[in-house]
Amino acid sequence: MTAARRSNRPTAEPLAWLAFSAGGMAAALLIPVLILLFGVAIPLGWIAAPEYTHLHSVLRHPITVVVLIGLCVLALFHAAHRLRFTLWHGLRLQKSRGAVTLACYGGAAVGSVAAAYLMIRG
Repeated sequence: MTAARRSNRPTAEPLAWLAFSAGGMAAALLIPVLILLFGVAIPLGWIAAPEYTHLHSVLRHPITVVVLIGLCVLALFHAAHRLRFTLWHGLRLQKSRGAVTLACYGGAAVGSVAAAYLMIRG
């Protein structure tokens, strides 16, 4: 029985798993809270809606902008990683590995740039 050979060639796989796990954790912790607040509690009147000027000033604060951009970027790369493995293993598209990887992570990168642009510009 021979041992499996390890390659010394660097790979981006650890970075993909890092983005996947960080995006999953951020999405699982922050998005439900935002949905509960802005999608349920405020519309149903459980808590008072913030004044427009106050909410606008909070959303224009640089730290808030960075956190929201980070949340969008991490969630998009988490989704890209899940979609890539779903396409590879679920639909058995291993032959199109390069195209699937480029489409998934390219879409996440384009979405991240668009989210950052909208947050900074908006």
